Amino acid sequence: MKPAILCVDDEPIILEVLKHQLKDHFGSTMAYEMAQDGEEGLDVIEELTQQGTKIVVIVSDWMMPGMNGGEFLEKVYQRFPDTGLIILTGHADEATLQKTLQQIPIKQCMSKPWTEEQLIVAVKSAMDKP
Repeated sequence: MKPAILCVDDEPIILEVLKHQLKDHFGSTMAYEMAQDGEEGLDVIEELTQQGTKIVVIVSDWMMPGMNGGEFLEKVYQRFPDTGLIILTGHADEATLQKTLQQIPIKQCMSKPWTEEQLIVAVKSAMDKP
């Protein structure tokens, strides 16, 4: 099974852009999974794990309805500490974001809008083990 990159954002257009940019660079070497909120993201992770697919990187929006990106990534990190984690943010509460960054090893915090180059550099960095 191919390793997977999971993108989580409540805006479908953002998910499409992420998938397009990632596919342009990584092509068929990766599987690309999308989720529209943290709960769906956890469901996708569970499903992929049961199939034996390793999620190597998760790119998550910060501001989402229900579970925010920080809460989602904290749950992921507790179960899968080797997964590379990236946060996307248009407007985050700085104090909460800083608290999250102190608690879990987010590889990159990228602002919206981002460039394709920024995304690819962040994902490659997140794939590298510390």
